[in-house]
Amino acid sequence: MMNTYELIYKYVKQIPKGKVATYGQIAFLCGNKRLSRVVGYALHVNPEPYVIPCHRVVNKLGKVSPAFAFGGENMQIQLLRNEGVEVSDDGIVDLDKFLWDMNGCKYDA
Repeated sequence: MMNTYELIYKYVKQIPKGKVATYGQIAFLCGNKRLSRVVGYALHVNPEPYVIPCHRVVNKLGKVSPAFAFGGENMQIQLLRNEGVEVSDDGIVDLDKFLWDMNGCKYDA
């Protein structure tokens, strides 16, 4: 059985390039929609930043993290833009356009 962090990493790996998910979406997939902060903690200590694309996770308003663990919010913005995600200069992603549709997610929490 996977622990919570392993589940979080499993689902973050499924976010497609060019899309974002919210902390709440990942928490929901893990089986507890109240785990949003835990998702943030897990991503902050991401053991494999080149494998687990934590830069694709934003808050419920589409805002990038000011404490992005691997170079700050400017790095998160750049990584998202490199994947074709439009991010405003103040770090907001249009969730209507770029939010991940979880229907294709392999859910088995």
